[in-house]
Amino acid sequence: MRTREPRLGTRGQPELSRAAILQAAVREFAREGVSAARTDAIARSAGVNKALLYYYFKDKEALYQAVLEQVFNGLRAAIHDALAERLPPRARLGRYLRAHFDYIASNPLYPRIVQAEFLRAGRDPSRLERIAKNYFRPLFKEISALLEEGAECGDFRRVNAIHFIPSMVAVIVFYFTTAPLMKIISGSDPLSPDALGERRRAVVDFISAALFAPGKKEGHSERAR
Repeated sequence: MRTREPRLGTRGQPELSRAAILQAAVREFAREGVSAARTDAIARSAGVNKALLYYYFKDKEALYQAVLEQVFNGLRAAIHDALAERLPPRARLGRYLRAHFDYIASNPLYPRIVQAEFLRAGRDPSRLERIAKNYFRPLFKEISALLEEGAECGDFRRVNAIHFIPSMVAVIVFYFTTAPLMKIISGSDPLSPDALGERRRAVVDFISAALFAPGKKEGHSERAR
């Protein structure tokens, strides 16, 4: 007798069901915000019943925290892996920029989640401190070390990390935040594969021009990657 595979939406496929709930929650939280988001809409979008959602996440706040962990942990891992490669500073910078851009391009709703959390956490200093301690302070230190290493060997201009890193991140992320507006203005899809590829190259060119010491250019093979 043939054994039936447990279907999505049951406790028989916990990893798939949980992942579907998180994906649906990202869409709902990005669109509605935390306070207006509805768990029944999330469950319906995920293809599970509401009881199963509460089996994995005790309430909406727990689900929201799980979404934040997915967003921030994924970003931290992608950036850390790029910065940990044993490459010269210029090549490592390119790897970082592409890794950061590709992570957001694969998850274009994440910037809305992060922006909303910053606004929410601004009313709770302890919440903001936890985010900074667990995610952004370690990444800031790694990127700052790369900038210092590049300046020491003469590849980079010497810049103030406090100012340069937020500007660099804004160049990567702001494009995705404004994508709905740019679609209306331009009449084309800024998130299409061709548009994303063009934007990716533009991000690397722009930041390289701002940071590289005079006469220093990124190698052709790295630029084309």
